[in-house]
Amino acid sequence: MKREDNLSKPKSEANGMNGTIRVGKLFGIPFYINPSWFLVLGLVTWSYGSGLAAQFPQLGVGLAFLLGLMTALLLFSSVIAHELGHSFVAIRQGIDVKSITLFIFGGLASLEKESKTPGAAFWVAIAGPLVSLILFGTLTVIGAEIDPSTPLAGILGVLASVNLALALFNLIPGLPLDGGNILKALVWKITGNPYQGVVFASRIGQIFGWLAIASALLPLVLFGSFGNFWNLLIGFFLLQNAGNAGQFAKVQEKLAGLTAADAVNSDSPIVSANLTVREFADEQIFNRQNWRRFLVTDDNGQLVGSVSVDSLRTIPTTLWSETQISQVMQPIEISSTVASDRPLLDVVRLLETQKLSALAVIRENGVLVGILEKAAIINLLQKQAQISPA
Repeated sequence: MKREDNLSKPKSEANGMNGTIRVGKLFGIPFYINPSWFLVLGLVTWSYGSGLAAQFPQLGVGLAFLLGLMTALLLFSSVIAHELGHSFVAIRQGIDVKSITLFIFGGLASLEKESKTPGAAFWVAIAGPLVSLILFGTLTVIGAEIDPSTPLAGILGVLASVNLALALFNLIPGLPLDGGNILKALVWKITGNPYQGVVFASRIGQIFGWLAIASALLPLVLFGSFGNFWNLLIGFFLLQNAGNAGQFAKVQEKLAGLTAADAVNSDSPIVSANLTVREFADEQIFNRQNWRRFLVTDDNGQLVGSVSVDSLRTIPTTLWSETQISQVMQPIEISSTVASDRPLLDVVRLLETQKLSALAVIRENGVLVGILEKAAIINLLQKQAQISPA
């Protein structure tokens, strides 16, 4: 499975993103494991170990379960190969791969951004299933040359069948599966609109999610059978992720064409570096009690720093009239500013990846436009929804 766009260092490189455990890098790509993976690893090891012990009693229980563990690890290696297929094609297109994560439902390659064309998006999406199909074919050929009565033949047969199932399952044409991304690319090609492709593929993904849930609940209601319980989990997984993808695509479409300057707060907290602290307190703090930090500009309107209300506590009030803001302001970090003509979609990603709540928006000549907050983007979306309701 693949997800695009899309984001502290743990104890001994653990506790990565969203509770995942960082285990190192693969071809320079950060590699994480979700704790749910260990549950599946244990279940798969037990299942295949028990099967091998029953089919080949001469192995002994210990060796059988050791081979079961090796089989489980090889199965997950197949999932990693699948995700690397997506990743290598994305890297060839100049797209950074932020991470690969193993979790209960398989794998996830998190990409920095979407491909630039529908054709490029198609190849990123199809790469994973193609890798799985190649592995299926290779393992099948190798297995055909081995005595079918040996444990090795059984293990190769399992690996081949799982890779085939991995390819076919991911080709289901609904997000967040690879087939959904392929469908998204096709709709994008036909309509010329990438967001319509995502919305359409997300709806198909939700349909398959409901079908999976129904296939689990009907046997339970009619026959009291829990045999399809796994389908219930898959169904909820598809519903949640497909729905999120569709909602995010609608947001992206509304933000398309807008820039950082379009979301600037009309009442941004800006003060002149030439003001005294007394003037600052009288004119700004008492009139704008909601702001705790102010951006500072020079005579040309260029951003030169910031000053916080709390910093005034370090200055005796008797000196407020003789101390200028330029003397108490702090420098502004480049990472907390953004160009006024930068696409608003990029700004949203920047706020999320850097965990920021606001950015200073500046023109090319350094002149400050104002401050941009997350709340302002939400308000902008709400206004657009009122003007042109979906």
